[in-house]
Amino acid sequence: MPRAIWSGSVSFGLVNVPVKLVAATAPKDVRFHQLHAKDGGRVNQKRVCSVDGEEVEYGELAKGYEVSKGRYVVVEPQELEALWPEASRRVDIEEFVDLADIDPLYFEHSYYLVPDGPAARPYALLVEAMAGTGKVGIGRFVLRTKGYLAALRPLEGALVLSTLFYADEVVAVSELDVPTTKDTRPTQREVDMARQLVSSLSAKWDPSKYKDEYRERLMELIEAKAQGNEVTVAERHEEPAAVVDLMAALEASLARAQQAGRDPARGRGEARRESA
Repeated sequence: MPRAIWSGSVSFGLVNVPVKLVAATAPKDVRFHQLHAKDGGRVNQKRVCSVDGEEVEYGELAKGYEVSKGRYVVVEPQELEALWPEASRRVDIEEFVDLADIDPLYFEHSYYLVPDGPAARPYALLVEAMAGTGKVGIGRFVLRTKGYLAALRPLEGALVLSTLFYADEVVAVSELDVPTTKDTRPTQREVDMARQLVSSLSAKWDPSKYKDEYRERLMELIEAKAQGNEVTVAERHEEPAAVVDLMAALEASLARAQQAGRDPARGRGEARRESA
């Protein structure tokens, strides 16, 4: 099991469930080091003062917030510590909401909560209670020195805690330049055909079908070069041209989907049977 990064409890009402927080994801990004192209030596980054050009030791660093161009307000460590949220070992559930009411934009990072010590029974009780109601618990907790808003939900007998962005951290759609005029509104025929295309491409969500093809090709390249093999760089395909005739593009897309065995009419029938 992954190493616990936090331990505490989940409280709802007067019920208290001891838990441990463990990572729910393991990103597999390929990371590179910076090297000197001339001799292959590792490049070290140094902290250099922009005023005198001297290297700055870690102990000489201060935290500054830029309030205007080139003007900073320095905040002392003890001043920061005084503002940290009060240390707590609890996830306090304040209310329960429908998961469908939380837009995915608000989700930040996800973790598993597992029972800590003799907490299996109250843990299972919380999982069953939430699964039976279809609700998600909304609460707050402190990880290290930062306070988080979080959503707690059941998943296959376990509890998942997802930190959430605050409302003022999510960019509102009203700030975007999106089509709103009658001139950009699609015709009903275009809408019908687009929905047919969506239906023809519909399937059950299966995350195992999707692979990080770039990472796999990159690792193949690295392994080949590590073994001293000659590598040929493939030519890149040209980007497709912008759609000019929307109806023609929809018709061609539907025809290709049907040739691939995705019949829109059959897909709708299967969807109706599954929902019945």
